[in-house]
Amino acid sequence: MSYRYANLPIEQVRANTKNARTHSKKQIRQIATSIDKLGFGSPILVDDQHVLIAGHGRLEAARSLGMTSIPSIILGDLSEAKKRALMLADNRIAQSAGWTGSSFRSSLLSYPNF
Repeated sequence: MSYRYANLPIEQVRANTKNARTHSKKQIRQIATSIDKLGFGSPILVDDQHVLIAGHGRLEAARSLGMTSIPSIILGDLSEAKKRALMLADNRIAQSAGWTGSSFRSSLLSYPNF
C-alpha cells in the first residue's frame, strides 16, 4: 500500500456507496463544531480515485462548514477487498474502545466550552 498526504478540493472527494456507517444530523453538527473549534486533526482516507474509505462524517461536517478543501491521505495499490476491510475496521475498532473514568472526567473538565 502506498500513501500520500494532500489537501483535496472537497468537490473531488466522492462518498463511498458501500459505506455501512451512518451519521445523524446531530453527530455531523458535533463533528463540525469540533473541526471549527479545534481544527482538522484527523484527515480522511481516500483511494487513488478520491473515493472515501474513512471519514464520511468528517466530509459532511467539512461541507457544512463551507470548506473548499479537506485534509486527506490518499491510499494507493489497494484491492477492493482491502478497501472494504479498512472501511469496516476504521468504524468497528473505534467502537471497541473504552474510557478511563478519571482521565475522561479530567479531560472533559479542562474544556468546559466544548
